[in-house]
Amino acid sequence: MKPVRLPAAATLALPRWSIFALCLLYILPGLIGRDPWKGADAAGFGVMWTMAHGTLNDWLWPHVVGLPVPEEGPLAFWLGALCIKLFGGLIGDPMAARISTGLAFLLGSISVWYTTYLLGRRAEAQPLKLAFGGQPEPRDFGRTLADGALLIYLGCLGLLLPSHTTSSGPLHIALIAYCLYLCVRFFDTPTKINAVKIGITLGLLILTRGWVIPLGILLSLLMLNTYRQQKLAAQLLLISLPLTLITAGLWVMSIQTVQPFSSSPYQGWMEWNYHQIGFPILENIIHFFRYGIWFAWPAWPFAAWAIYAWRKQERTLHISLPLCFLACVTLLALLNRTHEEGYLLPLLPPLATLAAFGLPTMKRSAINAVDWFAVMVMTGAAGLFWFGWIAFQSGWPIRTSHKVLSWAPGYMPTFNAFTFIIALVITVIWFRIVYWRISRQPSVLWRAVVLSSGGVILCWFLLMSLWLPLVNHRVSYSVVAEDMAAKITAPYRCIDSKLGASQRASFAYFSKVHFAGFNEQNCDLLLTQGNRRFQGKTKEPIDKDFPGNWEMIWEGQRAADKDEFFTLYRKIEKR
Repeated sequence: MKPVRLPAAATLALPRWSIFALCLLYILPGLIGRDPWKGADAAGFGVMWTMAHGTLNDWLWPHVVGLPVPEEGPLAFWLGALCIKLFGGLIGDPMAARISTGLAFLLGSISVWYTTYLLGRRAEAQPLKLAFGGQPEPRDFGRTLADGALLIYLGCLGLLLPSHTTSSGPLHIALIAYCLYLCVRFFDTPTKINAVKIGITLGLLILTRGWVIPLGILLSLLMLNTYRQQKLAAQLLLISLPLTLITAGLWVMSIQTVQPFSSSPYQGWMEWNYHQIGFPILENIIHFFRYGIWFAWPAWPFAAWAIYAWRKQERTLHISLPLCFLACVTLLALLNRTHEEGYLLPLLPPLATLAAFGLPTMKRSAINAVDWFAVMVMTGAAGLFWFGWIAFQSGWPIRTSHKVLSWAPGYMPTFNAFTFIIALVITVIWFRIVYWRISRQPSVLWRAVVLSSGGVILCWFLLMSLWLPLVNHRVSYSVVAEDMAAKITAPYRCIDSKLGASQRASFAYFSKVHFAGFNEQNCDLLLTQGNRRFQGKTKEPIDKDFPGNWEMIWEGQRAADKDEFFTLYRKIEKR
């Protein structure tokens, strides 16, 4: 027997304009008005920027102004570089690169919505018919579940930061969500065109972040086909698989044929893929659950309940297909010893879809517990953001103001009336939503997650509006890079470096200096990166890769980082 009994009044769908507004409120803050940030964001931007201002070789061989980056794949960087080429002259290269990030987020959100909508209107997913009628129509039920899935997706804490970075993460999760949507179409209507779309999407996934997850998804689909006793294996193996190999193989064949910079990223790319798979160890399991509990909140409690509530209908597509994806990416996450940033992202689309089917069967007490948790945590966090902002703007309380400003030394607070008004309006809307949820006790399905997603959007908006100048000052390399460039007064051939991808990209963009490219040697400047906590302060570079005599001409660091420091050396010519 189906576990769902539901009146039509509980399937009131959200207006389309409100869904669109939620997505914009979620994605636009953090994309506008900031520098590339330390980490994957700056490193990804560096690859895109290098491609956009380079030649064909730069597009085939991903690198950060001469620093090879063979890991992952080139597709996300291609899209970012294309956006820089098209819009960089109008809005600046960093903002232009983030257009691809925003488009990837919209693709993922739309895919989650339509995946749940298609599954929710299937006959086996419908609620039991009520004795005197009044049960919802299939389309209404599907739309309401889709709204709930999107709210859960937006409320996932682990999606927040990666979805705003210029890295491969946003496109990766978007393509996984889109692949899940195509699989719903394929298992529902097993046509050749759907098999073709799945194959191309899996190929694009390989070009985005390697072949491990696409291979796992394909094997999982074959197992699901056998479990559901459908005859789809031939189309998957004869249509989808070849197209997957062709799509990914175009890049592989190009780099092997052209040999950009007289080399190829193929070997490094394959080694990175091999490192994604290892034997399961206890450390992996502990890391997965320690970070996965908050990363996938609030999706995992609803998804777990959906699996339990529908346990007697486990063959139904709305449970078996998302669960198939979830089992695949969970297993691969447990086998991944690298614990790289974003390795848990593939969990979110199937979790959000599954979680939506837990909403109709969730007990009121559990829903209220999730709601009150969201109200207390998110309202408390928003209050701290407002309190801290008032403190560093006004200087009172003195102790709080000093503590906040010490987090970003050298920052001079400025007041922006427009930002303040918008943040205040969003905060008032939040309290209106809380009042609506508590006072009216609505029966609509998505009531259980509207506060979780709304609270996440509120806190992120406050952080990326009121606090953005301070955060930008702390995590950007713009000031130190420009300071270094001012110290270079004499002509030079090139700058060699011992920097990470993030730092190299930031210094290249902000200081506009010329770093050594592929096969470029005998540079007369050397920029090194050190950490006082681990190695102390070294005045002379001692490294077999940079022989010769060097003199220090500049040393600097970000004001907010007391450990990381940079040193610029000039080569002393022998006489």
